[in-house]
Amino acid sequence: MASTTLSSLSTTFSSLSLIHPSQPSLSTHSFLSFKPRTPTPIKASSSSSTNNNNPNPNKSPPDNTIFFNQEETDPQWVDTQSEPLSPPEGFVAPPSFDELPPETEEEVAAAYEEIYGPAYSGVSILGSDVFVMDSKVKKQTGFGGTKRRRERPKDGFDERVVQVRRVTKVVKGGKQMSFRAVVVVGDKNGQVGVGVGSAKEIATAVEKSATNARRNIITVPMTKYATFPHRSDGDYGAAKVMLRPASPGTGVIAGGAVRIVLEMAGVDNALGKQLGSNNALNNARATVVAVQKMRQFKDVALERGIPMEELWK
Repeated sequence: MASTTLSSLSTTFSSLSLIHPSQPSLSTHSFLSFKPRTPTPIKASSSSSTNNNNPNPNKSPPDNTIFFNQEETDPQWVDTQSEPLSPPEGFVAPPSFDELPPETEEEVAAAYEEIYGPAYSGVSILGSDVFVMDSKVKKQTGFGGTKRRRERPKDGFDERVVQVRRVTKVVKGGKQMSFRAVVVVGDKNGQVGVGVGSAKEIATAVEKSATNARRNIITVPMTKYATFPHRSDGDYGAAKVMLRPASPGTGVIAGGAVRIVLEMAGVDNALGKQLGSNNALNNARATVVAVQKMRQFKDVALERGIPMEELWK
Protein backbone atom coordinates (compact mmCIF):
# COMPACT_ATOMS: atom_id res chain seq x y z
CA MET A 1 0.00 0.00 0.00
CA ALA A 2 2.78 2.45 0.87
CA SER A 3 4.81 1.57 -2.19
CA THR A 4 1.76 2.16 -4.40
CA THR A 5 1.20 5.63 -2.85
CA LEU A 6 4.87 6.69 -3.36
CA SER A 7 4.84 5.60 -6.99
CA SER A 8 1.63 7.58 -7.65
CA LEU A 9 3.10 10.75 -5.99
CA SER A 10 6.30 10.52 -7.99
CA THR A 11 4.26 10.20 -11.17
CA THR A 12 2.13 13.25 -10.23
CA PHE A 13 5.14 15.49 -9.35
CA SER A 14 7.01 14.41 -12.48
CA SER A 15 4.00 15.49 -14.56
CA LEU A 16 3.94 18.94 -12.80
CA SER A 17 7.63 19.60 -13.50
CA LEU A 18 8.33 22.83 -15.50
CA ILE A 19 11.36 21.34 -17.24
CA HIS A 20 10.65 19.35 -20.32
CA PRO A 21 12.39 15.95 -20.36
CA SER A 22 13.73 16.55 -23.83
CA GLN A 23 15.40 19.92 -22.89
CA PRO A 24 18.62 19.97 -20.86
CA SER A 25 18.20 21.09 -17.31
CA LEU A 26 19.79 24.38 -16.20
CA SER A 27 20.62 22.95 -12.79
CA THR A 28 22.73 19.96 -11.92
CA HIS A 29 20.10 18.39 -9.53
CA SER A 30 16.81 16.64 -10.25
CA PHE A 31 13.47 17.96 -9.04
CA LEU A 32 12.71 15.40 -6.31
CA SER A 33 16.04 13.70 -5.79
CA PHE A 34 19.40 15.08 -4.72
CA LYS A 35 21.32 12.89 -7.16
CA PRO A 36 23.54 15.11 -9.31
CA ARG A 37 23.20 15.00 -13.04
CA THR A 38 26.05 15.09 -15.49
CA PRO A 39 25.93 18.38 -17.45
CA THR A 40 25.94 18.33 -21.19
CA PRO A 41 29.47 19.13 -22.45
CA ILE A 42 29.87 22.16 -24.76
CA LYS A 43 32.37 21.79 -27.55
CA ALA A 44 34.70 24.82 -27.61
CA SER A 45 35.87 26.13 -30.94
CA SER A 46 39.13 27.93 -31.48
CA SER A 47 37.39 30.37 -33.82
CA SER A 48 34.89 31.50 -31.13
CA SER A 49 37.46 33.90 -29.58
CA THR A 50 38.24 35.57 -32.88
CA ASN A 51 34.95 35.34 -34.79
CA ASN A 52 31.77 35.90 -32.75
CA ASN A 53 29.55 35.92 -35.83
CA ASN A 54 30.20 32.30 -36.69
CA PRO A 55 26.73 30.67 -36.98
CA ASN A 56 28.06 27.23 -36.26
CA PRO A 57 30.47 27.29 -33.29
CA ASN A 58 31.11 23.52 -33.48
CA LYS A 59 32.55 23.82 -36.97
CA SER A 60 36.33 23.94 -37.04
CA PRO A 61 37.94 26.87 -38.87
CA PRO A 62 39.65 26.37 -42.21
CA ASP A 63 43.31 25.56 -42.40
CA ASN A 64 44.32 28.90 -43.96
CA THR A 65 43.00 30.99 -41.01
CA ILE A 66 45.67 33.20 -39.39
CA PHE A 67 45.39 34.16 -35.73
CA PHE A 68 47.12 37.06 -33.98
CA ASN A 69 48.38 34.86 -31.17
CA GLN A 70 50.07 32.53 -33.60
CA GLU A 71 53.59 31.88 -32.40
CA GLU A 72 55.01 31.02 -35.79
CA THR A 73 56.05 34.01 -37.90
CA ASP A 74 57.04 34.36 -41.52
CA PRO A 75 60.78 33.61 -41.79
CA GLN A 76 61.32 36.28 -44.48
CA TRP A 77 60.57 39.11 -41.97
CA VAL A 78 62.60 37.75 -39.07
CA ASP A 79 66.09 38.93 -40.00
CA THR A 80 65.08 41.91 -42.15
CA GLN A 81 66.39 45.32 -40.91
CA SER A 82 65.88 48.76 -42.49
CA GLU A 83 69.14 50.35 -43.59
CA PRO A 84 69.48 54.13 -44.29
CA LEU A 85 69.93 55.17 -47.89
CA SER A 86 73.36 56.22 -48.98
CA PRO A 87 73.72 59.94 -49.87
CA PRO A 88 74.01 60.79 -53.59
CA GLU A 89 77.29 61.71 -55.21
CA GLY A 90 78.48 65.23 -54.61
CA PHE A 91 76.29 65.74 -51.54
CA VAL A 92 77.69 68.22 -49.05
CA ALA A 93 76.15 68.25 -45.57
CA PRO A 94 74.88 71.71 -44.53
CA PRO A 95 76.74 73.42 -41.69
CA SER A 96 75.40 73.25 -38.18
CA PHE A 97 73.26 76.06 -36.78
CA ASP A 98 75.95 76.99 -34.29
CA GLU A 99 78.59 77.27 -37.02
CA LEU A 100 76.66 79.88 -39.09
CA PRO A 101 77.72 83.55 -38.82
CA PRO A 102 75.33 85.87 -36.94
CA GLU A 103 72.65 87.49 -39.13
CA THR A 104 72.25 91.25 -39.32
CA GLU A 105 68.94 93.07 -38.93
CA GLU A 106 68.82 93.76 -42.69
CA GLU A 107 69.18 90.05 -43.49
CA VAL A 108 66.45 89.11 -41.01
CA ALA A 109 64.15 91.79 -42.47
CA ALA A 110 64.87 90.59 -46.01
CA ALA A 111 64.08 87.00 -45.01
CA TYR A 112 60.77 88.03 -43.43
CA GLU A 113 59.85 90.08 -46.52
CA GLU A 114 60.65 87.11 -48.74
CA ILE A 115 58.26 84.93 -46.75
CA TYR A 116 55.48 87.36 -45.78
CA GLY A 117 55.86 90.06 -48.46
CA PRO A 118 57.18 93.64 -48.26
CA ALA A 119 56.65 95.55 -45.03
CA TYR A 120 54.21 98.45 -44.89
CA SER A 121 55.92 101.80 -45.39
CA GLY A 122 53.50 103.77 -43.19
CA VAL A 123 52.00 105.87 -46.00
CA SER A 124 48.55 104.95 -47.31
CA ILE A 125 46.95 105.87 -50.63
CA LEU A 126 44.85 108.62 -49.07
CA GLY A 127 47.88 110.17 -47.37
CA SER A 128 46.71 109.50 -43.83
CA ASP A 129 49.26 108.45 -41.26
CA VAL A 130 48.45 104.92 -40.14
CA PHE A 131 50.44 105.28 -36.90
CA VAL A 132 47.96 107.84 -35.56
CA MET A 133 45.26 105.59 -34.18
CA ASP A 134 41.79 106.89 -33.54
CA SER A 135 41.03 107.59 -29.91
CA LYS A 136 37.99 105.30 -29.95
CA VAL A 137 40.07 102.34 -31.10
CA LYS A 138 42.69 103.06 -28.42
CA LYS A 139 40.01 103.13 -25.73
CA GLN A 140 38.67 99.76 -26.86
CA THR A 141 42.08 98.09 -26.97
CA GLY A 142 43.59 99.80 -23.90
CA PHE A 143 43.73 98.28 -20.46
CA GLY A 144 40.70 99.18 -18.40
CA GLY A 145 41.15 101.87 -15.80
CA THR A 146 44.78 102.65 -16.62
CA LYS A 147 45.90 106.01 -17.98
CA ARG A 148 47.32 105.62 -21.44
CA ARG A 149 50.18 107.74 -22.71
CA ARG A 150 49.86 109.33 -26.10
CA GLU A 151 52.41 108.02 -28.55
CA ARG A 152 53.64 110.52 -31.12
CA PRO A 153 53.95 109.19 -34.66
CA LYS A 154 57.48 109.07 -36.02
CA ASP A 155 56.79 110.68 -39.40
CA GLY A 156 59.07 113.72 -39.20
CA PHE A 157 56.32 116.24 -38.38
CA ASP A 158 56.40 118.46 -35.31
CA GLU A 159 53.26 119.63 -33.52
CA ARG A 160 52.41 123.03 -32.05
CA VAL A 161 49.20 123.68 -30.14
CA VAL A 162 47.74 127.05 -31.20
CA GLN A 163 44.69 127.15 -28.96
CA VAL A 164 42.66 125.04 -26.55
CA ARG A 165 39.15 126.27 -25.69
CA ARG A 166 36.30 124.88 -23.65
CA VAL A 167 33.13 124.67 -25.69
CA THR A 168 29.57 123.82 -24.69
CA LYS A 169 26.83 122.01 -26.54
CA VAL A 170 23.27 122.64 -25.34
CA VAL A 171 21.06 119.56 -25.48
CA LYS A 172 17.66 118.65 -24.12
CA GLY A 173 19.05 117.33 -20.85
CA GLY A 174 21.42 120.26 -20.22
CA LYS A 175 24.89 121.30 -21.39
CA GLN A 176 27.68 119.04 -22.61
CA MET A 177 31.18 120.38 -21.93
CA SER A 178 34.11 119.49 -24.21
CA PHE A 179 37.47 120.90 -25.34
CA ARG A 180 38.43 122.10 -28.81
CA ALA A 181 42.09 122.19 -29.83
CA VAL A 182 43.77 123.84 -32.83
CA VAL A 183 47.09 122.24 -33.79
CA VAL A 184 49.61 123.06 -36.54
CA VAL A 185 51.96 120.32 -37.78
CA GLY A 186 54.95 120.75 -40.07
CA ASP A 187 58.38 119.38 -40.96
CA LYS A 188 60.02 122.86 -41.22
CA ASN A 189 60.93 122.03 -44.79
CA GLY A 190 57.98 123.37 -46.76
CA GLN A 191 55.22 121.05 -45.43
CA VAL A 192 52.56 122.39 -43.05
CA GLY A 193 48.98 121.60 -42.04
CA VAL A 194 46.28 123.02 -39.76
CA GLY A 195 43.80 120.79 -37.93
CA VAL A 196 41.05 121.07 -35.35
CA GLY A 197 39.40 118.50 -33.07
CA SER A 198 37.22 118.33 -29.98
CA ALA A 199 36.84 115.73 -27.24
CA LYS A 200 35.95 115.32 -23.57
CA GLU A 201 39.63 115.46 -22.58
CA ILE A 202 42.34 117.88 -23.63
CA ALA A 203 44.85 115.17 -24.60
CA THR A 204 42.31 113.42 -26.79
CA ALA A 205 41.33 116.70 -28.44
CA VAL A 206 44.97 117.50 -29.24
CA GLU A 207 45.47 114.02 -30.65
CA LYS A 208 42.40 114.29 -32.89
CA SER A 209 43.38 117.74 -34.14
CA ALA A 210 46.93 116.52 -34.92
CA THR A 211 45.44 113.66 -36.94
CA ASN A 212 43.22 116.12 -38.79
CA ALA A 213 46.19 118.39 -39.50
CA ARG A 214 48.17 115.51 -41.03
CA ARG A 215 45.32 114.95 -43.44
CA ASN A 216 45.50 118.57 -44.67
CA ILE A 217 49.20 118.95 -45.49
CA ILE A 218 50.13 121.61 -48.08
CA THR A 219 53.44 122.62 -49.69
CA VAL A 220 54.74 126.17 -49.12
CA PRO A 221 56.66 127.63 -52.09
CA MET A 222 59.94 129.23 -50.97
CA THR A 223 63.06 130.67 -52.53
CA LYS A 224 66.66 129.82 -51.69
CA TYR A 225 66.59 132.56 -49.03
CA ALA A 226 63.79 130.75 -47.14
CA THR A 227 61.18 133.41 -47.93
CA PHE A 228 58.11 133.75 -50.15
CA PRO A 229 58.51 134.23 -53.91
CA HIS A 230 56.01 137.12 -53.95
CA ARG A 231 53.41 138.84 -51.80
CA SER A 232 49.98 137.30 -51.19
CA ASP A 233 46.78 137.93 -49.26
CA GLY A 234 44.25 135.44 -47.96
CA ASP A 235 41.01 135.47 -46.06
CA TYR A 236 38.92 132.86 -44.31
CA GLY A 237 35.63 133.94 -42.78
CA ALA A 238 36.14 137.34 -41.14
CA ALA A 239 39.92 136.85 -40.85
CA LYS A 240 42.26 138.47 -43.38
CA VAL A 241 46.03 137.85 -43.53
CA MET A 242 48.72 139.71 -45.48
CA LEU A 243 52.04 137.96 -46.28
CA ARG A 244 55.12 139.68 -47.71
CA PRO A 245 58.61 138.33 -48.55
CA ALA A 246 61.60 139.69 -46.61
CA SER A 247 65.36 139.95 -47.11
CA PRO A 248 67.75 137.50 -45.43
CA GLY A 249 68.28 138.17 -41.76
CA THR A 250 64.85 139.73 -41.18
CA GLY A 251 63.26 136.75 -39.49
CA VAL A 252 59.57 136.05 -39.11
CA ILE A 253 57.74 139.23 -38.14
CA ALA A 254 54.18 138.12 -37.43
CA GLY A 255 52.00 137.33 -34.50
CA GLY A 256 49.42 134.85 -33.31
CA ALA A 257 48.54 131.85 -35.43
CA VAL A 258 50.25 133.34 -38.52
CA ARG A 259 53.67 133.16 -36.86
CA ILE A 260 53.18 129.54 -35.77
CA VAL A 261 52.13 128.46 -39.28
CA LEU A 262 55.14 130.15 -40.91
CA GLU A 263 57.60 128.72 -38.38
CA MET A 264 56.28 125.18 -38.76
CA ALA A 265 56.53 125.55 -42.55
CA GLY A 266 60.22 126.45 -42.31
CA VAL A 267 59.97 130.08 -43.44
CA ASP A 268 62.89 132.06 -41.96
CA ASN A 269 62.30 135.54 -43.42
CA ALA A 270 58.77 136.87 -43.91
CA LEU A 271 56.34 139.60 -42.90
CA GLY A 272 52.78 138.84 -41.82
CA LYS A 273 49.88 140.77 -40.44
CA GLN A 274 46.35 139.98 -39.30
CA LEU A 275 43.87 142.49 -40.73
CA GLY A 276 40.52 141.12 -39.64
CA SER A 277 39.23 138.89 -36.86
CA ASN A 278 41.40 137.70 -34.01
CA ASN A 279 40.06 134.14 -34.20
CA ALA A 280 43.09 131.81 -34.06
CA LEU A 281 41.58 129.06 -36.20
CA ASN A 282 40.37 131.41 -38.94
CA ASN A 283 43.70 133.26 -39.04
CA ALA A 284 45.62 129.99 -39.36
CA ARG A 285 43.37 128.88 -42.20
CA ALA A 286 43.62 132.31 -43.84
CA THR A 287 47.41 131.92 -43.79
CA VAL A 288 47.06 128.57 -45.54
CA VAL A 289 44.80 130.15 -48.18
CA ALA A 290 47.34 132.93 -48.80
CA VAL A 291 50.17 130.41 -49.14
CA GLN A 292 48.19 128.31 -51.63
CA LYS A 293 47.88 131.35 -53.93
CA MET A 294 51.68 131.58 -54.28
CA ARG A 295 53.55 130.04 -57.23
CA GLN A 296 57.18 129.51 -58.04
CA PHE A 297 58.87 131.46 -60.84
CA LYS A 298 59.63 128.32 -62.81
CA ASP A 299 55.95 127.30 -62.75
CA VAL A 300 54.88 130.70 -64.13
CA ALA A 301 57.55 130.54 -66.84
CA LEU A 302 56.43 127.04 -67.78
CA GLU A 303 52.82 128.22 -68.13
CA ARG A 304 53.81 131.12 -70.34
CA GLY A 305 56.23 129.02 -72.38
CA ILE A 306 59.16 131.41 -71.95
CA PRO A 307 62.53 131.14 -70.20
CA MET A 308 62.62 132.14 -66.55
CA GLU A 309 65.09 134.97 -67.31
CA GLU A 310 62.47 136.79 -69.40
CA LEU A 311 59.95 137.05 -66.53
CA TRP A 312 61.46 140.39 -65.36
CA LYS A 313 61.78 141.97 -68.82
